[in-house]
Amino acid sequence: MEGLKDKRIELPSIKGEKTLPVVLSKPEMRRLLKVPALLKHRVLLGLLYGCGLRCFEARNLHLSDLDFDRRMLHVRKGKGKKDRYLSLSELLIRGLRSYIDAEAPQGWLFNGRPEGLAGGDFDCRYSQRGVQWVVKQAARQAGIQKQVTVHTLRHTFATHLLEDGLDNVSIKDLLGHESIQTTMVYLHVAWSGSRKPFSPLDTLYY
Repeated sequence: MEGLKDKRIELPSIKGEKTLPVVLSKPEMRRLLKVPALLKHRVLLGLLYGCGLRCFEARNLHLSDLDFDRRMLHVRKGKGKKDRYLSLSELLIRGLRSYIDAEAPQGWLFNGRPEGLAGGDFDCRYSQRGVQWVVKQAARQAGIQKQVTVHTLRHTFATHLLEDGLDNVSIKDLLGHESIQTTMVYLHVAWSGSRKPFSPLDTLYY
């Protein structure tokens, strides 16, 4: 408008929802890892949680990516086509050895079923739908009421590490995040510090 150079009509910005990730407790994780009947499924869940893998990263693992001597896992071409190394726990290594000895997977660490049957892709990797089914089925069998997805285990990995005292920068590198801002969300989820927060009801009558 003439004479009102600095008087512009501006609409208020619409702020996006700031939702926090769903995270499982350690007792819930123990139940989740215990319930699958198949060793293959227990190992898959252990890798998703124990290494904080994305779904496609778990599906893309080759046997050659496992280094049991150095207790390391080589994640190749993660998000942003970046490689990274992750630590393998001794517990997970024992599970992986047992699984490999029992099922003798070829090439891919997790082979699917041929001919497009449930659980497999055309190149014989475990399918995305197959991985999602394993996680959903385990959560249901474990009696977990939260909305559990494959990415929930990645969120839980990061949160538990933060609660156990690992710094946010190290967690950023383990997750393969481009920016530290992406990792900062876990500060709003984890109970960290010298004393965990509590409700005043816990001390009201004591």
